[in-house]
Amino acid sequence: MLCDSHAHLDAPQFDEDRAAVLQRAADAGVRAIVNVGYSPATWPTTLALAAAHPGLFACLGFHPNDAATWDDAMIATLAELHAHPKAVAVGETGLDYYRDDAPPERQRAAFVAQLALARALGKPIVIHHREAQDDLLAILRAAVAAHGPLHGVLHAFNGGPAFATELLALGLHLGIGGPVTFKNATALHDAVRALPLDRIVIETDSPYLAPHPHRGRRNESAYVALVAERIAVLRESDPASIAATTTENAARLFGIAIPDTLL
Repeated sequence: MLCDSHAHLDAPQFDEDRAAVLQRAADAGVRAIVNVGYSPATWPTTLALAAAHPGLFACLGFHPNDAATWDDAMIATLAELHAHPKAVAVGETGLDYYRDDAPPERQRAAFVAQLALARALGKPIVIHHREAQDDLLAILRAAVAAHGPLHGVLHAFNGGPAFATELLALGLHLGIGGPVTFKNATALHDAVRALPLDRIVIETDSPYLAPHPHRGRRNESAYVALVAERIAVLRESDPASIAATTTENAARLFGIAIPDTLL
């Protein structure tokens, strides 16, 4: 039993074989997928996919790379969309200073607004981070100081034990995906060995960040099994145990019941 806690299955990379991709995920033991709509263009398709399949759930938010067009009025639209029973989380939001797609101040404004929305809705926040650690931690620490521990996940975690410890102290879960299977990801390997297992969820971020041996090609939700297998090796455990525990973690984090079937 597996949960892919972060995917983008309505991406155009899946337009020709989406049904087959979902069937392969089901065949691999995936019972639930949190599908992420990160822009106004993807919110309707994300909700439609979730409504069509028992095991698909929607995360709706505004990605930092699109924050140049952010307007605080979008919060009202997001709040309305989150009335949908399959909408379980806000995001992905956060900071991305690797790309020069949006001014940092607009990214920070969108991030802070969505943190507030998640608190108001009582839903977890799904956070994206790339090369913005100092600003990210400053915003998160301020939120914790004002409102208490965070409820959410830093997805695609790719740091070492020190960064992981800081995020855990703020209340977050960590999403572990394909990079954990890369031989050169030694800092991430060290973090995964040290993390408390009840704060780990696993993900694909498909169609991105495919694990070994598919690195560089399209990722898909079935490959979350490879993430569980690698974590099992690193923690000297077994894949079934890792799959079961991380699925329980995702169910608790997102407030969902894992169905008997994905489709």
